[in-house]
Amino acid sequence: MIIIPAIDLKDGKCVRLLQGKKEEVTVYSDDPPSMARHWQQLGGELLHVVDLDGAFTGEQHNFSHIRAIREAIDIPIEVGGGIRDVDRIQKLIDLGVDRTIIGTSAAENPEIVQEACKKFPGKVLVGIDAKEGKVAVKGWVEVTELDAIEFAKQMQDNGAAGIIYTDISRDGMLTGPNIEAMSTMVTSVEVPVIASGGVSRLDDIKNLMKIENLWGVITGKALYSGAMKLEEAIALLKGKK
Repeated sequence: MIIIPAIDLKDGKCVRLLQGKKEEVTVYSDDPPSMARHWQQLGGELLHVVDLDGAFTGEQHNFSHIRAIREAIDIPIEVGGGIRDVDRIQKLIDLGVDRTIIGTSAAENPEIVQEACKKFPGKVLVGIDAKEGKVAVKGWVEVTELDAIEFAKQMQDNGAAGIIYTDISRDGMLTGPNIEAMSTMVTSVEVPVIASGGVSRLDDIKNLMKIENLWGVITGKALYSGAMKLEEAIALLKGKK
């Protein structure tokens, strides 16, 4: 398992939202490339970037900032938020993005995932945001009737290289991840699963480490608020703490 620091972009700034609500925003930095370098210097092996403007509007507005992040660091980056078609994936890959994440579009038009995975094998992940086991879309504004586990299996069959699973009732709340739901997801699919949402302290990392075959965990607010230090979490995973 690896720890994946997150940068959420809104209006070109690094922010965090409370439970995905765009009006509940905290700005942490107006220099995303500098923040990316900071996480790399502390030992980050992969950076998770979300274009929040894209997630809410369906149109990406942070290409220049994503390019600047890519140019600032050497580690791989994965990008999600507002990716609605294969052309946008192509643009991101042309920027040097290593992996892209399809969220809302996967739920609304699963064929996009199939098409994208065929064109960009190994470079397309599916982000599944769930509330009480049901898939949420459009920046968590709408909750569908899709069962998160069954949907994950479908995306695996469509060629997804991995699943990023977020329990949106926990995200940004610093209340701890939903271990039971995460365990169920990991055991339900064969592709790598990355946990997201609710990580607030080292104990949460310890609990996630108990989930066999969990590939990684994304954390944002806990790092930005100082509730958890990236280097300590990495040391814990490597058995040094």
